[in-house]
Amino acid sequence: MNRMDFRLPGGVRRDPAVDAWLKARTGELGSIAQEWFHVIRERGGDVRELMHDGCPVACVEDAPFGYVNTFKAHVNVGFFHGAALPDPAGLLEGSGKFMRHVKLKPGVVRDSAGLGRLIDAAYSDVKARLEVGRTSDS
Repeated sequence: MNRMDFRLPGGVRRDPAVDAWLKARTGELGSIAQEWFHVIRERGGDVRELMHDGCPVACVEDAPFGYVNTFKAHVNVGFFHGAALPDPAGLLEGSGKFMRHVKLKPGVVRDSAGLGRLIDAAYSDVKARLEVGRTSDS
């Protein structure tokens, strides 16, 4: 488990800019983005949020763990340390060193339970990474 070196300071419990971004996304893609960011932000009382690179991001303290973003025909639910997450359902896409995402398309049946487990795992993972960082700094 690595320490968290990538930080996003300035997150708050409920960021009005995130709410505005979500509200501005309409139609099925907007509904998907709103649904899944709500799931992410409700993981715990310690979740903070902010806008980063044009999309809503959820953090614990200032360590990011998840985000949503909309595109022309799909929504990504992404994870900053997704490459380290268990993914028995094979939902994660991407080939980067750290980040992975789940692509959601309107009208396509999705594994909501599997995505929920990924969100839980990402939240737990970032909390563990923060704890490792605290114990290795002391």
